[in-house]
Amino acid sequence: MWIRSTMAYRASFAMTTFGSFAATFFDFVAIMLMFSRVDALGGWSLPEVAFLYGLSAVSFGLADLVIGSMDRLGRRLRDGTLDTLLVRPAPVLAQVAADRFALRRLGRVTQGSLVLGWALSRLDVDWTAGKLLLMPLTLLSGCAIFCAVFVAGAAFQFVAQDASEVQNAFTYGGTTLLQYPPTVFGKELVRGVTFVLPLAFVNWLPACYVLGRPYPLELPGWVVGAPPLVAVVCCAPAGLAWRAGLRSYRSTGS
Repeated sequence: MWIRSTMAYRASFAMTTFGSFAATFFDFVAIMLMFSRVDALGGWSLPEVAFLYGLSAVSFGLADLVIGSMDRLGRRLRDGTLDTLLVRPAPVLAQVAADRFALRRLGRVTQGSLVLGWALSRLDVDWTAGKLLLMPLTLLSGCAIFCAVFVAGAAFQFVAQDASEVQNAFTYGGTTLLQYPPTVFGKELVRGVTFVLPLAFVNWLPACYVLGRPYPLELPGWVVGAPPLVAVVCCAPAGLAWRAGLRSYRSTGS
């Protein structure tokens, strides 16, 4: 329904999609401006940082496209309109995710894909079957990890009522963090996004394997195959948190 509504105004759709593309492109422009003054950032060259950026942007863009409307849940909790979703014969999670589905978010995915393609064209990578297989697995796993963060943040809103900005700190803030190499951050922060909120498996660890760089925190080599498992581990508690939050919901009575 939302796609049909969007495509009813093709020119508006084209402009908003381009606007999404341009707005996210300025994030990469900021990185390019840094490299106009330095040759390396934390020991990483511009194509290597662009590789990190592309992996993070595409993974997050896919998650934002599929389930990015979860931050609207707080508004439904406040005005009581979540009740209308509860009486429909469809999963509430799917309904909240599809609420005001914004196809214009494809602009973010397109922009990240272009940066990723540019980075791959500039990097001298010794491609093997394992590295080629790792690329799509990394993007899909990263998307699932970000989806889990979106769902967990939405579950928290059942308690906080209006915590969309807290959720955004971990989703939009997380993808901004991952656009830069782990070597520019303190070890405590790197440990936090590896063992507590495992965003490092979205791009840092796979990128280190593809580029032949040492893993942060001196992690063992087998962790490169862990992103799919980490995605499953993240989605399971996020789903449980969502079910618990939904059970605790009490209508406003309006």
